[in-house]
Amino acid sequence: MAGVGMANLDKQLPLFQLAPAGDTKAIEHVRQAIAGGKHWYIALLEAIGLWSSAEEANNGRVHCYLIDGEAFDWLELAERLCETVDGSLPDNEKMALLFHGEPPLDLTTEEFKQLIGSNKYRQYLNYFYGITVEEALILAVQEEIRKEKRTSGYDNEHDIDNEVYQRTYGDTKTALLNSFRRENDYPQRRSIILTELKEFTYWRFKYRLNHCDKARIASDTKKGLEQLKRQGTNHNFPRKLVTDK
Repeated sequence: MAGVGMANLDKQLPLFQLAPAGDTKAIEHVRQAIAGGKHWYIALLEAIGLWSSAEEANNGRVHCYLIDGEAFDWLELAERLCETVDGSLPDNEKMALLFHGEPPLDLTTEEFKQLIGSNKYRQYLNYFYGITVEEALILAVQEEIRKEKRTSGYDNEHDIDNEVYQRTYGDTKTALLNSFRRENDYPQRRSIILTELKEFTYWRFKYRLNHCDKARIASDTKKGLEQLKRQGTNHNFPRKLVTDK
């Protein structure tokens, strides 16, 4: 399926370099561009294109912008940059972007790509297919199983998670999480933080690519995309970019 190919698992140029502080040039650009009258969304995307840090600690919070060195969490960075110009942005537009992935301007795919840069764009697609669509796939399989149970008169929710993961990945959620943590030398603990959860989701995406045939991968990707449409939101993928050709 073309969509899976778009994810590309880009491992080419080391676009981001780990840095303990934010990218001053990008922050100054978004401030000055907005002050100069440029639309805040365009200024934000240009600043994203200038950004160089894969992660940073800022105001007591650790931001991870590049999952597994491949998947660019652009809304995490957008939120960070919006904080630097807080009070200069329309609250309704900012919230629509950060919480629903709905941009205030309808840009074409090419315009968006030019603003953030082609390398970041490829890594951005990795995030969309590897995390956003992967999460939607799990929800879609959950709905399938619940519907099957209701049809058969067996409406028990017990252990449905493991059934979902067995059907999608061929193993239980616990076994997969343990494998993921062993591979990454992470502690085997009861809880999971948000950044690790995103990494685990992306790891599962690659696990499917390595363990399923192409037809199954295409089918599951389509299922995840259809689930996003049913939810009425495209989350981390601006609305126009889903349908642009």
